[in-house]
Amino acid sequence: MKLRRKGTEMNEAYEAYNESIQKGVRAARALIDRISEGEGTEEERTARLSAAIKNADAILIGAGAGLSTAAGFTYSGERFSEYFFDFAERFGITDMYSGGFYPFPDEQTLWAWWARHIYINRYVDPPKPVYEGLKALVSGRDYFVITTNVDHCFQRACFDKNRLFYTQGDYGLFQSADGRDGKTFDNEEWVKKAMAAQRFIPDENGVFRVPKDRLVSMRIPKELIPKTLDGKPVKMNLRSDDTFVEDAGWHRACRAYTDFLAKHESGKVLYLELGVGGNTPVIIKFPFWQRTLTNPEATYACVNYGEAFCPADISDRSICINADLAEVIHRLK
Repeated sequence: MKLRRKGTEMNEAYEAYNESIQKGVRAARALIDRISEGEGTEEERTARLSAAIKNADAILIGAGAGLSTAAGFTYSGERFSEYFFDFAERFGITDMYSGGFYPFPDEQTLWAWWARHIYINRYVDPPKPVYEGLKALVSGRDYFVITTNVDHCFQRACFDKNRLFYTQGDYGLFQSADGRDGKTFDNEEWVKKAMAAQRFIPDENGVFRVPKDRLVSMRIPKELIPKTLDGKPVKMNLRSDDTFVEDAGWHRACRAYTDFLAKHESGKVLYLELGVGGNTPVIIKFPFWQRTLTNPEATYACVNYGEAFCPADISDRSICINADLAEVIHRLK
């Protein structure tokens, strides 16, 4: 009975999550024809956001890739050059994102790439304390976070893990390639072994660095190619197709998210959208619009460099700040 009830609750949470997305899509179709960028100077809008945070009964944070970019987690530039200089020279790869789709010649090279990619985007702290600043803003408040990011930055900044919903996966998890077993498993130990096998050396803080002679390997030993416990091929637990595993932890977080939504159907709710672009608007942006529209006490805030806007129908209860997220969070603190 207990297992059956648990399964039913998980299904109900999943259906509620999907319904929130569908409601958002339906609302967006009606709202998106009339778009507003808000009014007032950047300073005035920041002041309004500060007041909205202080006065909110609850805060729902929706975080996209722009938040991690503001924290210094860029996929090109110095970080890429430091850890992937040899892949750039040999294969002509120019950034980490495109490298994730490169047809490497063998599995040993493929997993050498992914070990580095996972390591610096999952097991190393971001260069800037943006997440810590955000945590200080909502500390002691009734908040929840839904994010499409897969870099674990919220956990590394010590956000309450019971208030987090990572919808698109986690760099720190592997799953079977076909996803049929419905399970995931941690990859930290494997990542560190694979980094050491490529001759990266831990510094005084335990962070793997390129050795002074810059002689690193672009392949890992065959015995280090990751497999499931029963020897099957694995891949990253990242949503890309219908093989993505929504494991027990995913469903627990989904339940926590839908419970938060149900608890705050009304009242002074701040829907705080941070760095959400146009790739996955159905998960965060559209549902935030819809819930702001149906709750006259709600406030929608969008902080996004180059993409801060809202439907005109809710512009009187919206705050759009077109600025660098790191700077805005610093000013809010």
